[in-house]
Amino acid sequence: MAAPPASDDAPRLPPPPAAAGDGPDRPAERSEASCEDRSNAESLDRLLPAVGTRRSPRKRTTSQCKSEPPLLRTSKRTIYTAGRPPWYNEHGTQSKEAFAIGLGGGSASGKTTVARMIIEALDVPWVVLLSMDSFYKVLTTQQQEQAARNNFNFDHPDAFDFDLIVSTLKKLKQGKSVKVPVYDFTTHSRKKDWKTLYGANVIIFEGIMAFADKTLLELLDMKIFVDTDSDIRLVRRLRRDISERGRDIEGVIKQYNKFVKPAFDQYIQPTMRVADIVVPWGSGNTVAIDLIVQHMHSQLEERKLRWDMAALASAHQCHPLPQTLSVLESTPQVRGMHTIIRDKETSRDEFIFYSKRLMRLLIEHALSFLPFQDCVVQTPQGQDYAGKCYAGKQITGVSILRAGETMEPALRAVCKDVRIGTILIQTNQLTGEPELHYLRLPKDISDDHVILMDCTVSTGAAAMMAVRVLLDHDVPEDKIFLLSLLMAEMGVHSVAYAFPQVRILTTAVDKRVNDLFRIIPGIGNFGDRYFGTDAVPDGSDEEEWPPRASLSEPERA
Repeated sequence: MAAPPASDDAPRLPPPPAAAGDGPDRPAERSEASCEDRSNAESLDRLLPAVGTRRSPRKRTTSQCKSEPPLLRTSKRTIYTAGRPPWYNEHGTQSKEAFAIGLGGGSASGKTTVARMIIEALDVPWVVLLSMDSFYKVLTTQQQEQAARNNFNFDHPDAFDFDLIVSTLKKLKQGKSVKVPVYDFTTHSRKKDWKTLYGANVIIFEGIMAFADKTLLELLDMKIFVDTDSDIRLVRRLRRDISERGRDIEGVIKQYNKFVKPAFDQYIQPTMRVADIVVPWGSGNTVAIDLIVQHMHSQLEERKLRWDMAALASAHQCHPLPQTLSVLESTPQVRGMHTIIRDKETSRDEFIFYSKRLMRLLIEHALSFLPFQDCVVQTPQGQDYAGKCYAGKQITGVSILRAGETMEPALRAVCKDVRIGTILIQTNQLTGEPELHYLRLPKDISDDHVILMDCTVSTGAAAMMAVRVLLDHDVPEDKIFLLSLLMAEMGVHSVAYAFPQVRILTTAVDKRVNDLFRIIPGIGNFGDRYFGTDAVPDGSDEEEWPPRASLSEPERA
């Protein structure tokens, strides 16, 4: 579709200050010489004008924090230290949408670089970068042949799957998990495996046609147009397509003159009029990027959600326990094991041994609530036996780190070939809110019955967040089973109120929590007693940061 003619409605942020002698060379005058041989692709770098060299370059990392990166890196692991605060209210429903930023501009104008610089400066956890390049349509055989000869127009609105873009962006704004295609530019086709994106507090959507669809525009909270000189864009495109996408110089220039430049004039440049902000010189304009980040901070501040923990604690006092709760029968054996693990004088070895026994009993108890159907088998004596068999697709266990992972061996012992996922949720000591730090779930979990494991539940805040994560990954609420060795009534009520279809199972429920949200009479800090680590003074039953459990790459891609 053709966009309306361009105007100067959108404010133009100032160009970056130029250093002495920084007059922009004319790349077009040199490009002819640099196109003589494909091996000279790297020499194209020198054709780009130096912009803003008086300012020290920003340190490029994947951090979302200016001062101190909110992550720890080792050779094999990435551990995020800035968690995602709640994106839902005490009812368990989403209370704020992710903030969506659109970045438009011509091909090779620096949109992706600007996006990464904004992410770096924002100091906001859980930012998702969504590229329009992932949403090229699947080509027919004839179109594939045209693309191989550089005769297919990838810079036309019809080349993009706008329906998929809109549905993906809508789900991300709603806080849900999405699958995004991975596009292979060397073969002009989508790869078999799609990537999963989840956990967006801020979404940055960038692409040449980011502002070319009316429905898509309505989903964007801020629209930024990156305006870069056409000669610079041509040089960047030559460098990129030759070095990264396996193209030759002749093909790149042919495609640029035939499709890229006309499409920019007809479809892309006119969309500048719908932009809220125009950034001249793209990624070199650090002044403009700083102003954008300041504006975004003010917008995000208005959307902040703060949990009232005191209100959460008192909301369900004196209410009867919910029918979705099932407590393991308190036989003399079960009460005896509780006596041992609650005793502060119990040795670590005994604590582990009897905790494991209780975990096994609890999981066996939980399995009886799974759906079963009638089935008939033949015995070795040739006789029919009318029995029962599991009526679901698969069972998946998800542990809330770190204490919840201690229940994994018991689950594996009774469920053959069970899949395991992990979630790390920590309490922010300043706000008292839970924060999501780490997530790895098995693929296609939405059809499974999920056993969510945590050894103690006091306020229920971490359990609520974990359930919300599963719901965002399309796990039905009635297929979630929350298992805990010990729960406080407050935690039971909080989870049941927010998610009335979640089955809650435990070996015991204690009456209250104290001012530090410890369960009373309680069991102490389960993780410290189980792993033999020192307790944090004046801490709660919730786990502390940094975690002592091993973490691998989180689900961010």
